[in-house]
Amino acid sequence: MLTLGVLALASLAAWLYLAVAHGGFWRTRTSVPDTAGPRADPPAWPHVTAVIPARDEAAVLPGTLPTVLAQRYPGRFDVVVVDDASGDGTAETAARLGASRVVRARERPAGWAGKVWAMSEGVRAAGEPDFYLFTDADIAYAPGTLARLVRAAHDRDLVSRMAALSTATAWERWIVPAFVYFFAQLYPFRRVARGRRTAAAAGGCMLVRRETLEAAGGLAAIHGALIDDVALGRLLKRAGARCRLDLDRDVVSRRPYPHLRDLWAMIARSAYHQLRYSPALLLGTVLGLLLVYAVPPLAALVGLAALNPLPAAAGLLAWALMTATYVPMLRFYGLSPLRAPALPLIALMYAAMTVDSARLHWKGRGGAWKGRVR
Repeated sequence: MLTLGVLALASLAAWLYLAVAHGGFWRTRTSVPDTAGPRADPPAWPHVTAVIPARDEAAVLPGTLPTVLAQRYPGRFDVVVVDDASGDGTAETAARLGASRVVRARERPAGWAGKVWAMSEGVRAAGEPDFYLFTDADIAYAPGTLARLVRAAHDRDLVSRMAALSTATAWERWIVPAFVYFFAQLYPFRRVARGRRTAAAAGGCMLVRRETLEAAGGLAAIHGALIDDVALGRLLKRAGARCRLDLDRDVVSRRPYPHLRDLWAMIARSAYHQLRYSPALLLGTVLGLLLVYAVPPLAALVGLAALNPLPAAAGLLAWALMTATYVPMLRFYGLSPLRAPALPLIALMYAAMTVDSARLHWKGRGGAWKGRVR
């Protein structure tokens, strides 16, 4: 019981730090000051080209590409769709919907991740705009979103929006808010915007200044990145770029994850890559998840049952902090705060997904996406 009490105190200390001093990761708004004002138009609207890599996306494009094309942007705006070796008529669908240009990606060179190569093919076709808008084929945009992104980029080199993911099914409602919550815990949005040590972006929507990207080495500098958005954020920050990352309801993913296996595959695809394929980091991550998420409810329940105040009190306080920090994310997704106490169970599921990601890597199937590894 003493050991459990010590573990509960350690977990409580971790949650006190996370809740108070970890960049306000649990807030769904970054509250970063905008020195030019939230509605200030640029003196001249820059030229923006959207680059949309698409692999077998003919089914989803009719629900997303028209929202990109319909942006009422005051400056020049082009849309390049890159057909990434699709077999379902993706290129024909994009052309029918009115994309400015549809290109077929050339054969991928050795060492390049599939999506990064498709992005680079889009850059090659885009010419020299002032900004690239790297976005995914499943992302839909509310009217006026592009203009708001450009306004936010007046003093930034990267402006990214984490898309609101689907929560239409029961499994999505349990897994998706936790996914965004854990991402924000790893990369607190306020720290991305304010400091130089924390670097990240959300791949579904990244507005990037072309000159800054080129000065940092271009996409070739992250050619093998499986998690392209975080890699791009790190590349730009190392070059001194100013970045911003926000959670946004105006940028929405239309990709459904109807079953647990779909969500599991999405997370397991890249989790071990995030850990740099290190068994030591894998072990540390799993143990950390157990300490931070599993110990509080275990200590609380065991301590209460044994009438032992130390583990009971420390466990309850840690669990309460965990629950309170999760509530804003649930509210963002329009879900009941009553789901928040179940976060430890979801964290255990994420630990299992991370271990499975390592298993897939060891079997040579890590990073698989639509029939292609990496």
